[in-house]
Amino acid sequence: MEPGAALDPLDLKLLQALQLDGRAPFSRIAQVLGVSDQTVARRYRGLRTRARLKVLGVTDENRLGRSSWIVRLRCTPDVAEQLAGALARRPDTSYVSLNSGGTEVMCTMKPRSREARDELLFDRLQRTPRVTSVSAHCVLHPFYGGALGWLNKADALSPDEEAALRPPPVATVAGPVGLDADDESLLDALRHDGRATLTELQAATGQSESMVKRRLERLRSTGVLYFDVQHDAGLLGHEVEAMLWLTVAPASLASVGRVLAEHPQVPFAAAVTGPANILAATLHRGAGDLYTYLSEKIGALEGVQSVETALTLRRVKQLSYEPRRTAAP
Repeated sequence: MEPGAALDPLDLKLLQALQLDGRAPFSRIAQVLGVSDQTVARRYRGLRTRARLKVLGVTDENRLGRSSWIVRLRCTPDVAEQLAGALARRPDTSYVSLNSGGTEVMCTMKPRSREARDELLFDRLQRTPRVTSVSAHCVLHPFYGGALGWLNKADALSPDEEAALRPPPVATVAGPVGLDADDESLLDALRHDGRATLTELQAATGQSESMVKRRLERLRSTGVLYFDVQHDAGLLGHEVEAMLWLTVAPASLASVGRVLAEHPQVPFAAAVTGPANILAATLHRGAGDLYTYLSEKIGALEGVQSVETALTLRRVKQLSYEPRRTAAP
């Protein structure tokens, strides 16, 4: 899993540094990497253009006592794009993709309430024309993902560099963390720009700079808020993305999940409800690498009874939604 030719080692170091701490000052990153502040800032601007880099604030639903859901919708090909776009525009979705020949839309849903979940799953989607089936899978236990992504496995940084850039550990909190309206306002601003300055956050929320700083520190220290890096996977050599739905013997769930979390091909893995009880997202250089991974890595896991493989044709939404631009006629 070496970086693609479009990115050099310093680019990949910067990406991994931002995955570790999305709000790390350029000065601290530059000091750890042994380059100038201007170099880091210039590389960051370049990655925003070439790799569509964004650093965005994300909430950990488990810390708030909420559940995340993976929703699969099978539909006729003529409505797949429209359906994916409608889901991507919703603020409670964080990942939307077109899969399986354009007849399946998959999304990660983070409803804020049971009512919001039921409204989407039992009402709106069931009445959507040309949707042939809907299945919803509750995320029971994450094995890998959230604040950890593929970039954590990139091995671009040395152990010493990682240690110097890693933020303080998240505190253990008993029970769900409560949020007030000011917390929600701050989180909403960070969902749009995780590297917004304190002054910019003050303007967006109407809170004092000192209050913004205190709330930001609290949200991070309790694990409610983390920062993720959105980027173009193709520039890292990942030409094939797949979703693997694994049916695993219940006694092997934990052991299979732990092994998947260690695989360099896996940016996300979790135990879920449904006929397949583990979902793993995987990244590969090509179809041949996916075959090798399935036959040699997945095939060797004790307890795996069957695997359904769905290729991701296109990410419609990662952490944020960017509508496709069409050329002028």
